Amino acid sequence: MRKFAVVQVDVFTSQPLEGNAVAVFTDARGLSDTEMQALAKETNLSETTYILPRDAATERERGVRVRIFTVREELDFAGHPTLGTAFVLRQASGAKRVELDLKVGKIPVEFEQAAGQPMFGEMRQADPQFGLRHDAPAVAQALGLSLDDLDQTLPVQTVSTGMGFTIVPLRSLELMRRLQISQAAANAYLQRTDGKFFYFVTRECVAPSARLHARMFFYNGEDPATGSAAGCTAAWMAAHGVA
Repeated sequence: MRKFAVVQVDVFTSQPLEGNAVAVFTDARGLSDTEMQALAKETNLSETTYILPRDAATERERGVRVRIFTVREELDFAGHPTLGTAFVLRQASGAKRVELDLKVGKIPVEFEQAAGQPMFGEMRQADPQFGLRHDAPAVAQALGLSLDDLDQTLPVQTVSTGMGFTIVPLRSLELMRRLQISQAAANAYLQRTDGKFFYFVTRECVAPSARLHARMFFYNGEDPATGSAAGCTAAWMAAHGVA
């Protein structure tokens, strides 16, 4: 029997058993693609990552090779697995800056920690690519919403920093709280476009300091926090005057 070490960490939280969990295999050499996918399905988390160590010179030049899997597929990029995996590598090395070699390219993560405070990691995503501006009535119909449910002062648009999110602005926090969509219908629509997942936002927020409140649903349920979508949405906010 082969043995592989795995660490589970909670990202986007200062409390254990909150936030968004990721399973990190610290040395996945010897696992096949099929085994990686099967193990990711077994963990049943939003994502599972696999560190594939290489020689020191290659890692200095290109970063630490990491692969990211959901319960169904491998992803080119995802946010919370990147932060969580970099944190595990940082704990082992003590480095303040960790560079990951992902399918989307090299992604740097820098860490800082004030006395008595949780670890803070800052990730630089790839430059945003602005994609399709979607027809609002078609999106509303696909999601089982009325056109009046959308904030029509802002565009429904796909943005990607390695994975395309179609950002859907809703009119109110009340709508956001009771939002229910058919994932099958959402997938059927997205498969005809350049988006991978929908990301729902509204200018009405719970936190006074926030600019947007957000939710993201996908085939493994609702994601507590979605780092890749947050990067895409920050670019969308800047492009359309929200921030």
